[in-house]
Amino acid sequence: MPPKIIDLSKTDDLRDVVHLAVQALAESQAVIFPTETDYVVAVAARKAGVARVVDRAVVRANEPLLSLAVKSADEALDWAPRLTGVAQRIARRCWPGPVSMLVADDHPESLVHRLPSATKQAVVGDGKLRLRVPAHPLLGDCLRMLDGPVALLEPDPAGEGVPVTAEECVARCGDSVALVLDDGRTRYGQPSTTIAADASGFQIVRPGVIAEETIRRLASLMVLFVCTGNTCRSPMAEALFRDMVAKRLGCRPDEVESQGVVVASAGIAAWAGGRASGNAVEAMEERGIDLTAHASQPLSDSLVQQADVIWTMTNSHRAAITSQFPEAAARAAVLSPDRRDVLDPIGGPLGVYRECARQIHDHLAARLETLDLSPRRG
Repeated sequence: MPPKIIDLSKTDDLRDVVHLAVQALAESQAVIFPTETDYVVAVAARKAGVARVVDRAVVRANEPLLSLAVKSADEALDWAPRLTGVAQRIARRCWPGPVSMLVADDHPESLVHRLPSATKQAVVGDGKLRLRVPAHPLLGDCLRMLDGPVALLEPDPAGEGVPVTAEECVARCGDSVALVLDDGRTRYGQPSTTIAADASGFQIVRPGVIAEETIRRLASLMVLFVCTGNTCRSPMAEALFRDMVAKRLGCRPDEVESQGVVVASAGIAAWAGGRASGNAVEAMEERGIDLTAHASQPLSDSLVQQADVIWTMTNSHRAAITSQFPEAAARAAVLSPDRRDVLDPIGGPLGVYRECARQIHDHLAARLETLDLSPRRG
C-alpha cells in the first residue's frame, strides 16, 4: 500500500499534521519527515517499528545504524550522561540544528538501556550513539508530544547523497513508510555535519553544512563576567582573566580565543558602547593591561545562552540572572569562591579601584584552577 503524502504547503493547520504523524509513530508506523538538511524516516524508538526501516540503514564502520532524535541538548544528557564539556558546548550552541554527534554509550543509567532490544541494537554501534536535534519545527513538535525519542533512518545508499526532497526519500524507502510529510526541498540541501566527541575533544567524521572551523569555534569555552554597568568591575575581570589565561596557555592575550577560550563581560543595566571608567583603565594600566578599547554591553539572551561559565560580581547580580534565565542557574556563580560581593569602586578614588582589582585577581586565581583549559582537538 503506498504511503499517504501530505503537501505541507497546502495544509491549512499544521497541528492536524502533527497529530496525524504522532498517531502513526505511536502505532509503530514509519513516517518520512523533512529536516533542515535532509529527509529522514522516523520511527518511535520505544515501539516495534524499528524493524520496518533498519534493513534500509547504511552500514558504516564504528557507527550505529540509526540516529536518535531527542528534544534538546539537555535531554541528550539522559541518553549520554557522560557527555563531555566540549560536546555539551557544541550541543548547546548547535542544537536544534544541522549537527549529528557520535558519543559513547558508557553509562549504566543511560536511557538506552530501557529501549527494546531491537531498537538498542540499531541505535548503538561500536559502543556509540548518534544523537541529533533537528531544527525543523514539525519534527520538533512531534518529539514534544511523544513519550521518548525517535529513531531516524537517514537513507544514503551507495553514497548517493542524502535525500533533500520527499520524492527522493520515497523512492528509496517508500514501501516501508505509512506517511510522508512533504515540505519541498530542504533548507540547506546537504547533510548535517557529523562529529565524534570524546574526552580529548572532537573530530569531524563526515563533513556537512557546518564547516569544521565553525564547529571548532563553537567548541570554545566561553567565560562571561557580569556586573551592573559593565564599566568597572566586569571589564577589569574580563581583562585580568584573559591575561591570566594567556599566561597559562603560553600565548598573547589576543590569541586566547584562537586557543579555545572566549572571554566577555556584560552589565545587567548597561548601555551599549560605553567606555570603561577612567580609574578602571588606570588600575589595569598599572598591571600592564590596556582597557581603553573596552565597550560596554547589556546582558542579553544570546550571551547567557552561549556562556559556559557566568561569574557575577555580587550575589544580587547572580540572583537577577537566575530569575530571568533559570536555565542558566547551574552555570552562574558569584566570582568570589566564598560568595562574597566584590567591592563596588564606582565613584571612588583610584585606590578603591586598585583594591577592587586585587580582589578580582585573587578570586580569579582560585577560580582558574576549576576550569579545563586543555587544547581542543578538531
